[in-house]
Amino acid sequence: MSKKNLKEMSFLDHLEELRWLLVRSSAAIIIMAIVTYFFSDYIFDSIIFGPTDINFITYRFFCDLSHQLGFTDSICITELPFIIQNTDMEGQVSVFIWMCITAGFILAFPFILWQLWNFISPALYEKEKKNALLFIFSASLLFFFGVLFGYFVIVPMSVNFCATFTISSVVQNQFNLESYIGMIKTSVIASGLFFELPIIIYFLTKLGLVTPTFLRKYWKYSVVIILIVAAIVTPPDVVSQIVVAVPMLLIYEISILISKLVERNRNKQNK
Repeated sequence: MSKKNLKEMSFLDHLEELRWLLVRSSAAIIIMAIVTYFFSDYIFDSIIFGPTDINFITYRFFCDLSHQLGFTDSICITELPFIIQNTDMEGQVSVFIWMCITAGFILAFPFILWQLWNFISPALYEKEKKNALLFIFSASLLFFFGVLFGYFVIVPMSVNFCATFTISSVVQNQFNLESYIGMIKTSVIASGLFFELPIIIYFLTKLGLVTPTFLRKYWKYSVVIILIVAAIVTPPDVVSQIVVAVPMLLIYEISILISKLVERNRNKQNK
């Protein structure tokens, strides 16, 4: 490690670095949120409320898939019997602001990763520091893939399930605006962060907190949890559950593989 890195920092110095990390990251989010303000009409009409249209790309994909598998129109979306209403006086203003901030966070995510890397880099070896661009690129790519997976898979399936599930024909579905927006934010951000699992496992393995043996030992529990999540967010059909569960299981398997590679390299260095 370099002389600069060998210099010990006090606890307060670390807190100061962390404070500036949060300040710069927050500033980036706000700047990107302002940028999204100028595209707010398109964001709301075409993106946020896109899954409320039966012609949404995901619904058409599943309908075509249904025909190809010989299921006729069994998983085709022909109607979404619900309306979205605003019941709070300041509801639309609040939703507008928070959606801009959420979009700002998504767009600023690579910059946030860069700030995070600068924060942890003093604890890394010179060889590891050279992987900064690879880390930022890989982590950003995984996050954006997760966001797309959440938006194009989890969100439309959740919307379809909630719209078509009824306990009685007497009850009509009239979803609150904040509830609908909250579901989208939670699905998209949670999915994006879940796709960061390989990166998280990489660092946890480097620190010795996680091992491939540990991950493999609890593999069956992870499968059960993933299948439960897939069953909750999808309609009650096998095809939809598989579409959600398979990518999540693949991410977990990739995490195990990465953990193995890290442990193998560490064992070679210790010899």
